[in-house]
Amino acid sequence: MLTLYFAPGACSLAAHIVLEESGERYEARRVDFSKAEQRSEAYLRINPQGRVPALALDSGEPLTENTAILSYLGKRFGLWPKDALGDARALSLIGFFASSVHPAHAHISRPERYASDASYFPNIQEQGRKTFHLYLRQIDERLAGRQWVSDAYSVLDPYTFLFYTWGVRRELPMADLKNYTAHTERMLARPAVRRIVEDEKIKV
Repeated sequence: MLTLYFAPGACSLAAHIVLEESGERYEARRVDFSKAEQRSEAYLRINPQGRVPALALDSGEPLTENTAILSYLGKRFGLWPKDALGDARALSLIGFFASSVHPAHAHISRPERYASDASYFPNIQEQGRKTFHLYLRQIDERLAGRQWVSDAYSVLDPYTFLFYTWGVRRELPMADLKNYTAHTERMLARPAVRRIVEDEKIKV
């Protein structure tokens, strides 16, 4: 059985949705950041980076990083392109999400990762906010005329949905992103997505 280590509202939300939609039995174990459980000796044996998500496979082997976890789950549950070009496009997009969109938000939420002098934090956060909003607008443009972010519903859609929720959290003008908002509404119409949103108490 698969076991997901997650924290409410974190980037583990995407994998949590995928697992809930799969219909396969799985276990979700909450990592309580308020108690610094992500830095505990037990959790660091699962993910030395002290972050979520982490996915314990059927064998017990831990898998980390959304780029690996989501592509694995996508292939396991038929939510990943099967042709070579589709596979490359999916990898390109998941790479953009993990290496550009997510770090831009981290500049807002975790400025201490980028400077030891706290006087720099406001500037780091301001630039992160601008960059994150720019990337959200790019996602909105990509979604023009599309139902899903790729040619069909895939693990990329819960990942896309995650960043919308972060935009809401940062009080960005998300309603102005019409295509992205419509995508989010389609996601929320899916029963499994709604269950996880309620379980993690996500504001959308």
